[in-house]
Formats: sequence, structure tokens, C-alpha cells
Amino acid sequence: MAFRSGFVSIIGRPNAGKSTLLNALVGEKLAIVTHKAQTTRNRIQGIVNVKKQPKRPAGQIVLVDTPGVHKPENALNKRMMQEVYDALEGCDLLLLIVDAAKKFGTGDEFVLNLVKRTKLKTFLLLNKIDLVEKEQLLPMIEEWSKRHDFDAIVPISAEKGVGLQRLLGDVVNSLPEGPKYFPEDQFTDQPERFLVAEFIREQVLVQTKEEVPYATTVLIEQYEERPKLTRISAAILVEREGQKAIVIGKQGSMLKQIGSNARHQIEKLLGTKVFLELFVKVRPGWRDSRQFVDELDWRRQMEGLAAKLQKK
Repeated sequence: MAFRSGFVSIIGRPNAGKSTLLNALVGEKLAIVTHKAQTTRNRIQGIVNVKKQPKRPAGQIVLVDTPGVHKPENALNKRMMQEVYDALEGCDLLLLIVDAAKKFGTGDEFVLNLVKRTKLKTFLLLNKIDLVEKEQLLPMIEEWSKRHDFDAIVPISAEKGVGLQRLLGDVVNSLPEGPKYFPEDQFTDQPERFLVAEFIREQVLVQTKEEVPYATTVLIEQYEERPKLTRISAAILVEREGQKAIVIGKQGSMLKQIGSNARHQIEKLLGTKVFLELFVKVRPGWRDSRQFVDELDWRRQMEGLAAKLQKK
């Protein structure tokens, strides 16, 4: 059997389990995961190298995680939806993931209509089946079969790892013959700076609970790599002074907790000791600034860094 490869985009509503699925299939933490909707803001690529088995060819799957599909209200939301549309371009296979524990609603219909317009080969993933009674599964599959002619319907639990090996086999068998796009030891195209910023933002979301929902972002201001120590300085941006006070906490307790938790995850990623310095800054209405939101794109940030290095 010839080597197969291709780009596989994961699409779905907020909190359907896209990022959990990406992390589970890749075997590394690439996408931050919280219970808050719209946690993922960028396309995130994860690379899965599949070994040959009796009924499965060897291959390389380039998974593309996307922000949750929603109706945009500001510049940030519009940018997030553009990330979804960009992920559909040049895609070999689409994975529509839905929360099987929730009833079909207008949000599901919105995503399904988007999938239908693409005319791409599509697998439906019924996620979180560990939360569904077994006798409900077949009727659910029949209902979804009536809504669209999916190329496959695969029940899974991304969090529990149920059905993921079957999914990998189905995916690689559906991909075209092709080259190995990435080296065997590479598991993402994301730069470490981007992952570091995301790990910090994850802790802001987790620690502040509902008090600072979506008004934060993180900018890496200093990133200095040494053999045994990486020095990182990052700014947590919020929109109001009240939010800044929440993120800092009483006598800096919240910021210390955010920094401590993020540092442990960053050290696992980088394999070195990390000195992490965090600041909180107020930038009113940053989510409504198209120019600033565009500047947050890690691709643009890396282009800017490359330009600075060329000038030196």
C-alpha cells in the first residue's frame, strides 16, 4: 500500500471538543483547552505519523484545529471565523465534530450548512459518547444520516480516547497518495513562542473563571533561550482597569498563580528551566481593532522577528 498524506481540518461549534481531539491524536498538548467557548483563536496544525498495519497504509495526517464556528460580533471574532474559512482551503478531508450529549440546535445547523457549502469529503464525529446512553447512539446516527450524506460517521470520546484508533485508520485510508510534508520528529508547525503565549492565556482563562471571559490576550515581549534556562517576559492585555485588578489579584496572588501554573507547562514543552515574568496592561477595546487583532497573528509576528534579525 502506497504512503498516504493530506490536510484534515477539524470544524465544529465552540466546546465540541476540537482541541481535545487534536491533542489526543497528536499525543502532545498543542491547543489549550478550557470549558469556555471560543478558547481557540487560531488555526493550529498537529502532525500525526501513522504506521503501516494490515488494513492501513503508512501515512502522515496534518490535522488543522480551528476556532469554534460562531457568528462574529467584533474584529477578533471576524478574524477567528476567517481562520475557519482559511482551514477549508486546500483541505483533503473535513472532520465535523459535534457534542453527542447535546440536542441538535440552530448552532449545529449553522455549522452543517457551512459544511454542505464546501462540498468536501466529510466525516461526522459524534464526540463525548461516554456521556450518552448506548441505546441512544443508533437513533442519533440515523438522525444525522438524514441531515447530510456523510462519508463516515464515527462515534468517539476525545477525552477518554474511545474510537480514536478506528478514526485514524479511516482518515489515513481516505487520504490521497502523497509525500511526507513534515519530518518524522515534528508534531506542529507552531513556533514555541506562540505555544508559550497560549499556555499563559489558558491559565488566565482557568484561574479567573467567568470574571475575565474573552477580554484577554498575551504578547511575548522577551524570549531569550540559553542552554539551561529560557527567560520569557510576557504582557497579559485586558480591556479595563477592573479586569487588570482581577488578573493581578490581592497582593499579586492571582498573577503569581497564573505564572506558576503556566511556567510548569512551558518547562515541559521546552525541556529547560524557565524564568517567567508577567505584566498586566490595559488596552481599551483591543478586540474591536482590526489592525491590532491582525498583529496578534503568530505568522505576522514571526515575519516581524525575521525582518528585525535581517536588519541586525
